[in-house]
Amino acid sequence: MAINFNQNSTFNLKPINKESVRGEVMGLLVNGEEIAYAFQTVRDQLIFTNKRIIAVDVQGITGKRKSFTTLPYSKIQYFSIQTPGFMEAFPDSELFLMFSSGFTATFEFKEKVDVGILGRLISQYIL
Repeated sequence: MAINFNQNSTFNLKPINKESVRGEVMGLLVNGEEIAYAFQTVRDQLIFTNKRIIAVDVQGITGKRKSFTTLPYSKIQYFSIQTPGFMEAFPDSELFLMFSSGFTATFEFKEKVDVGILGRLISQYIL
């Protein structure tokens, strides 16, 4: 599923190594900004830094066109997390973000992702 912030979508995200983050993202980082966690759908990526969330939406057949969206932690009003249930065949967890503009984003993580870590990361910057 594509990352499209024009919709309040849920994404099927799997964790990836920081080294697998698209090179173009490095050019967006400001002084002192570091990648904390990274996730990917088939082609799209979602990167959590120590300052914001960066979404990379790869478009078109060739994937040469990309859209970059940034969601600063400073604009988050509140968030919630949902952990996977006990003995689920396909464990998933969710992170819901509500921004000061009224925009919401829901991220669904596949595999064994500890959303509590993401919650603590966001809490460091919004509390």
